[in-house]
Amino acid sequence: MASLDIEGVTKSFGATPVLHGIDLAIADGEMMVIVGASGCGKSTLLRIAAGLESPTSGAVKIGGVDVTPLEPADRDIAMVFQTYALYPHMTVFDNMAYGLKIRRVDKQEIRRRVQEAADLLSIGQLLDRKPRQLSGGQRQRVAMGRAIVRHPKLFLFDEPLSNLDAKLRVQMRAEIRRLQKRLAVTSLFVTHDQVEAMTLGDRLVVMHEGRAAQVGTPMEVWAKPADTYVASFIGSPAMNFLPATLTEGGSAARLSDGTVWRFADGARPGGDGRAVTLGIRPEHLMPADDGLAVTIELAEPLGSETVVHGRLPDGTALTAKLGGGIPAEPLRLLPDLDALHVFDAQGGKRIDPA
Repeated sequence: MASLDIEGVTKSFGATPVLHGIDLAIADGEMMVIVGASGCGKSTLLRIAAGLESPTSGAVKIGGVDVTPLEPADRDIAMVFQTYALYPHMTVFDNMAYGLKIRRVDKQEIRRRVQEAADLLSIGQLLDRKPRQLSGGQRQRVAMGRAIVRHPKLFLFDEPLSNLDAKLRVQMRAEIRRLQKRLAVTSLFVTHDQVEAMTLGDRLVVMHEGRAAQVGTPMEVWAKPADTYVASFIGSPAMNFLPATLTEGGSAARLSDGTVWRFADGARPGGDGRAVTLGIRPEHLMPADDGLAVTIELAEPLGSETVVHGRLPDGTALTAKLGGGIPAEPLRLLPDLDALHVFDAQGGKRIDPA
């Protein structure tokens, strides 16, 4: 096993910059997840780590060794793709064994490794089948088995669950995490799905426009998002944002309708008159007689809870996650003031109240 270090990596395609100086240090045995919207550069970064793309500048190190000039085959990595990339004319056994045969590994050792990986993935009974005879989840297990038998220093996952149905994705997500912990292989996982990111990663990299907007544990990123982009991307439903102005010496915020919310514990994120954006997660809003008046546009009953989509009198959209049942109008909502997030109105950066 080995660590992975990405140092000052930039990438441009012609005159178009895609990555802007990415620095990541992934510890031995750690699962790091790169998450972001389409076009943010996450797959390009993974391909650079794999050696499938060359960086414009910067270096990739595996186990402290600079592998930037090396071909993918010389980096001792294994990659699991979105499309499985199985050979249709080969059996499951031959697909899993192919990489070992190319490396001229002893036949008995090949059989032992394939059987071991197949048992680990519960596909031992499928070794004589062809890929066309398998379900999507079984094909994904074969692709993972092909990577496992290599005993690589590094696993790279390129959106491997995006072709599966919702139920199977949940199952395979748990399977991947269980295997990664058991094998303790350093892993880099790319996804656009924030639920996958939160549940799989020891740490997350939230990418935005070719930059690492925030790096941290899932709970760090959720509890203290670095800016409004991260705050809106991580969390479902997405965080609500309300424009406000600091008042009362910076210990309170005044909304556009004149409502004043005082920060908990005497926090002061700035001085009077500073324009800020208040962030409120839907689960931190609760019904209260002195809350904001909300016109309900849509209520989504989910059994134990109901997601309510509505608007304030000034037209601002607001989403709340409430207890089960359809709330009656007029609905008034008040945030948990301990859970307010404060961002600079101009740059969107987080302000941690002093």
